[in-house]
Amino acid sequence: MKNFVQMGNNLTLAAPYAVEAGQGVLIGQLFGVAAGDAGNGAEVDISTVGVFELAKWNTAVFTVGAPVYFDVATKSVRSGNDDDSNSAGDNEALIGVAVAAAGVGQSTVRVKLGTPVALV
Repeated sequence: MKNFVQMGNNLTLAAPYAVEAGQGVLIGQLFGVAAGDAGNGAEVDISTVGVFELAKWNTAVFTVGAPVYFDVATKSVRSGNDDDSNSAGDNEALIGVAVAAAGVGQSTVRVKLGTPVALV
């Protein structure tokens, strides 16, 4: 196919803020995990597919299959039950689902990147 560009599993983009390797990067509704450190505006390679262990809100509770939202302000993830709605707010995006349970006091949760399947 002559118009194919790339698989899109890894992208090189301008960092929207200073990031460290392993940290979430949210650009609009595009989310990935930084492969290395980058300053604000510098190019950074991000992985957009896979399972990653990401920093979470200390009070967030996840069950397997629960939706996971990334919060730019805290550079961490939250569950749909951590605020008064089950949707993304300003500077947040639905980034995937939890693949392991994580409770209060745990600092990370394993997340499969990608938009969860909508049930109809």
